[in-house]
Amino acid sequence: MTRNNSHISRRNALRTVAGATLVSVAGCLNDGGNSGTSGSETTASDSEEPLKRVTVEGTALVVELSAEADIDQVNLIQPNGELFGKRDVAAGAQQVSFEIGTAYEPGEYRVVALKGEETVAESTTDIEPEIRILDVGLYRNNPDKPWDEVYGESQTNSKKNGEAFVTVQNTGSGPDATVELRFTGDVPNPIENPRGRGIYETDSVVVPAGETVDLFSDSFPFGSEIGDEGMGCSTDGNSGQFTVVLETQVTGQEVAKSHNVEYTGSDGMQNCEITISEA
Repeated sequence: MTRNNSHISRRNALRTVAGATLVSVAGCLNDGGNSGTSGSETTASDSEEPLKRVTVEGTALVVELSAEADIDQVNLIQPNGELFGKRDVAAGAQQVSFEIGTAYEPGEYRVVALKGEETVAESTTDIEPEIRILDVGLYRNNPDKPWDEVYGESQTNSKKNGEAFVTVQNTGSGPDATVELRFTGDVPNPIENPRGRGIYETDSVVVPAGETVDLFSDSFPFGSEIGDEGMGCSTDGNSGQFTVVLETQVTGQEVAKSHNVEYTGSDGMQNCEITISEA
């Protein structure tokens, strides 16, 4: 389940969303029309230039064409030099797009405009995601989050109190998806292999380039039942450190961030005061 920084429905919070918000992250043509610059949105200086702009919007690469473009095909070439796809250009069309999803090969892509067999113009752009963890929080400390929309109103506060959210950001130039969420170390319920891969009611969550998204846990990491290796609450206070680990789809890498945690004020987790801070 996801949550962007505005109020959204439960369905949007729980399901992969592809391309809901326009995020321009790729480059456009220079004056010579031979290359694009990642992260910029410049238009061609020559009004006759067929490739006007190349951007990534959600999970699609979008190629905008000038009104005067005299081409009949646009090809997208992958970083390995192989053809990713081709689009026919109808007369008067000013845009074509390629759905790259979250299973593409990151790297430099080449957009080629053709008239018959002749290459009319080219543009290159880097498509590469970069996921990082911004924040971690609990229900009891963040009641403003849409917990009822995510977990449902029927679930007790005790259940919600044991779950957590993790805010992630994609600072790269291409979309990615998180496919696993784990909490290890000094939490009451550390699980190396959480059920359902640890994200509530979904197998993956798309994080478009430039977007910030909330992931919601499904492994009860701060639950009232303390696991064999977990840390619980104490009236005198217990302190430790836990690590949030994400697995990403496009790069296949793990993203991890550690946090300090303190449990105090009670002998049980239900009424425990939990303080999380940057490690």
